[in-house]
Parts: sequence; C-alpha cells; structure tokens
Amino acid sequence: MPRETPAATRQRREQLRAFLRSRRARLTPGDVGMADGPGAGRRRTPGLRREEVAVLAGVGVSWYTWLEQGRDINVSGEVLDAIGVALRLSEPERAHLYLLAGLNPPRAGATGETAVTPELRHLLEAWMPRPGMLRDRHWNLLLVNDAARELFGYGDADRNCLVTFFTSPRYRSMQVEWESAAPAVVAAYRACVAHDPGDPGFAEVVDELSVVSEEFAELWARHDVSVQAQTVKAVRHPEAGELFFDTTPLAVVDHPDWYLELFNPRPGTGTAERLARLPLLRLAAPA
Repeated sequence: MPRETPAATRQRREQLRAFLRSRRARLTPGDVGMADGPGAGRRRTPGLRREEVAVLAGVGVSWYTWLEQGRDINVSGEVLDAIGVALRLSEPERAHLYLLAGLNPPRAGATGETAVTPELRHLLEAWMPRPGMLRDRHWNLLLVNDAARELFGYGDADRNCLVTFFTSPRYRSMQVEWESAAPAVVAAYRACVAHDPGDPGFAEVVDELSVVSEEFAELWARHDVSVQAQTVKAVRHPEAGELFFDTTPLAVVDHPDWYLELFNPRPGTGTAERLARLPLLRLAAPA
C-alpha cells in the first residue's frame, strides 16, 4: 500500500480496533458452534471474547489482542483470512479488514460464472442505437448489444475482444485505423495482465493469439504498456459510411472485474445522424 503519514496510521488502527470489536459483538458462541462455557451468563460485553476469536482463527490470544489494539505487528493475508472466517465476515468486510490492517485486499473471486444481471442487460438495450458491451478482466465478452454487433462486426462466435481484434476478418475490415490502433490495444492488455500475471485466464488468451497471429506475437514481444482510457473508435459501415465514437470504459461496482464499454457518437462527425437512418438499429432501439 502507499506510504501513509503517522496520523493516517493512527486513524487506520483506531478504525481497525473499532471494526474488530463490532464484528465480535454481533456473534455469540452458539453462532460459531462453541459452547457457552462456565460463566456465559455473566459476560461483561456482548458477543465473542478475544480468546474465543483467537481459538477459532488458530492464532495466539496475545497476538489477536495486539491486532485488535492496533499495535504495530506483522500481519499476513493468511491470518486475516482466518480471522475473517472466524468472525463470519462478508466479502466486502474481508476487504475492509485487509485495508485497515495495512494490506492490499486480495482480488475478489472470478466473476465469469456469475450471470449477467437483468439490470445490466436492460442498460445495454436502453443504450441502443448506440453500441455497448460488457466484458470481464480478461476481455471476454459477457454481453454485446445489437448496435455493437452491427457496427463493429462482432458475431455469435466471438468470445474475447482481443482475440476478435486479431482474428476476425469481418471485425478488422470494419475498423478504419486497425493498424495504428493495434499497438495500443496490445499495450493496454499487457497492463491488465500485470495486475495478476499468474492468472491462467490471461495466459490462455495470450497463448492462443501467439500461435494464430504473427501480428499479435510481434506486438506482445515489444512489452509496451499503456492504460485503458477514453479513446475514439472509428469504424466503416457498408451503409452508414465512416462512424466515430467516443469510448468510455466503466467499472461495474458490484463486479469489480467487469467493465461496461459505452460508445457515444462523436459530436461534429455526423455519426448520430447516420445511425438514426440505419433501419436495423432504428427498429432495435427501445421505444
């Protein structure tokens, strides 16, 4: 984590102390499968005792006491996970515990198996006739609206943005500046990989493309890195001609590994007017 001031450290440790005490207070021995033991009815404070949390987490009572007191001690992610289990912490609470203990929270579990919510589906449908799509951290396509399919060349078999970029003749033929955009696209993907280089999902995409695309392999070997940012996407549609969109990637708050990419007609290019004249998109747009 970034270096913090002494005042910030004291505040963080005070919050850690209050947080752990509050999580203990909401549990009883019965909640965690422990017998109340002698004197249970004479507890001076509600909830679990420190020694009970220590037993459940498999740590020393003194060490847990020091942690809850906000002392300057070494803390590992494994021990914080054990405490999180002992205190029945939710995923947001577990991440909060990491931050208060001075560690970066682990990345949340893979979201690829989670169904896309009706709200996100409705959002992309309502975005019509403008293109929009939802992807995960590996750039796998989770949802693509009809405008993105029609204007960008995505097909039913396309499952990953980067793979489609380099292997789909239809997609490539519709991009106005494919050659100049390719280095930046690969550099942005390398930046994503750097956040978790051991993730097999990234390795699968890179390995596949390295075999089937010499262009990708050459660009990947450069080790260039760039951040994902707002860009202009230019495409060439057989009926509407050249279209220009401002691209805005947005993180989905309750799914940190999901990203909405919304494409808005660039002002002054006539794109919005040409979109309005496309029959397919006009019929697909919500009333």
